[in-house]
Amino acid sequence: MDGGDLPASGLEPFDRMLARSASRFGTPQFLYDTRAIEARIAELRAAFGGRFALSYAVKANPNPALLGWLRERIDFLDVSSIGEFHRARNAGWAPDRASFTGPGKRDGELREAIAGGLGELILESAGEARRANAIAGALGRRQDVMIRISPDRVPKGFGDHMAGRPSPFGVDVEEIDTTLPAIAALPNLRLAGLHIYSGTQCLRAEAIVENYAIFLDIFERVCARHDLAPRRLVFGSGLGIPYHEGDAPLDLGAVAAGIVPALDALRAKPRFAETRLALELGRYLVGEAGYFLTRVVAVKRSRGRSLAICDGGMNDHLPASGHFGMVIARNYRMHVVGGAGPAEEVDISGPLCTSIDRLARGARLPPLAEDDLIAVHQSGAYGPTASPLGFISHPAPVEVLLTGDGLVGTGRVSLCVERPR
Repeated sequence: MDGGDLPASGLEPFDRMLARSASRFGTPQFLYDTRAIEARIAELRAAFGGRFALSYAVKANPNPALLGWLRERIDFLDVSSIGEFHRARNAGWAPDRASFTGPGKRDGELREAIAGGLGELILESAGEARRANAIAGALGRRQDVMIRISPDRVPKGFGDHMAGRPSPFGVDVEEIDTTLPAIAALPNLRLAGLHIYSGTQCLRAEAIVENYAIFLDIFERVCARHDLAPRRLVFGSGLGIPYHEGDAPLDLGAVAAGIVPALDALRAKPRFAETRLALELGRYLVGEAGYFLTRVVAVKRSRGRSLAICDGGMNDHLPASGHFGMVIARNYRMHVVGGAGPAEEVDISGPLCTSIDRLARGARLPPLAEDDLIAVHQSGAYGPTASPLGFISHPAPVEVLLTGDGLVGTGRVSLCVERPR
């Protein structure tokens, strides 16, 4: 039987939906379940009692249909390229709801974003500030900016550290007392606030609470020393998701309980009475809502091991292959749609002519056969757009959005490769 004839009767409801989507739109496929994202948004707003506005980092997943769906549910967007800015605008986002981060912004990107009505430009250095000031002046504009600060330490427990060491991200906290006044004096920029994002993918509530405490201490000290009453303070969330078997989900309630008193203490001070606090999130919003669907093309035994070769692999989903910042490759959670029988170990490979194209090693799954459908969990963030889609010229995966109205195909993946005008 071919992939389009997979029977869905008799499957559990969610597997039935996965099978139907694979049959209708084909594989390899990324499916995003908006119900899970909606639940996560509600959890965040309830846990923090509305103390944080929510900002979505577009780099986590720039799917146009997803961005459009988020427009009425999230307060702000953060983009990291002019291509992402275009995607947000094309999805109906007002430009003044977007911020723009990134250490390598080119003059053309700055010019187009400022001319396009960008909300806040997140400055990563004094040099970038001077370039933005000149561009804003030439356009006859005064651009709102925030200064990104790089703390001198990041607690243990974060998957990636963007501070506490030499870093392209932000102004080192040791230099902020010199850099901030110089930026504030630039006539075509208006200092709206401060931004810190220092670590990602943390599952330890106590480490996140400690990290936010570092942010609050820096924000309070810097604002007091420079008599700044910020309009916005941005907290890079760092909230992680449980990718692998054995990972315990983050206790969001413990994070909130540990940091809410300090947030309230900050807001009680006159300097911060009108300040809006924003939590910048990426994978925590969308990661667990995504599934990568790939179909088994062939099975074989090789030197005592069982192997399954699938129609999608590293070219579509680099993170799941362990080549996207993972120090030690670990299998993503996955299951066989409608699978039954005793679990056995199997290696899962993709279609590429390279030995590193492996989605799992020694995965415990029911016996596999040709045309079986495998669902790789935690695939809503970074998968397709972080992957070498052009390698060996296989077709790009399809993306599908599951909304209250059912399954909506959103087309093949396309990367943001626009050059600034």
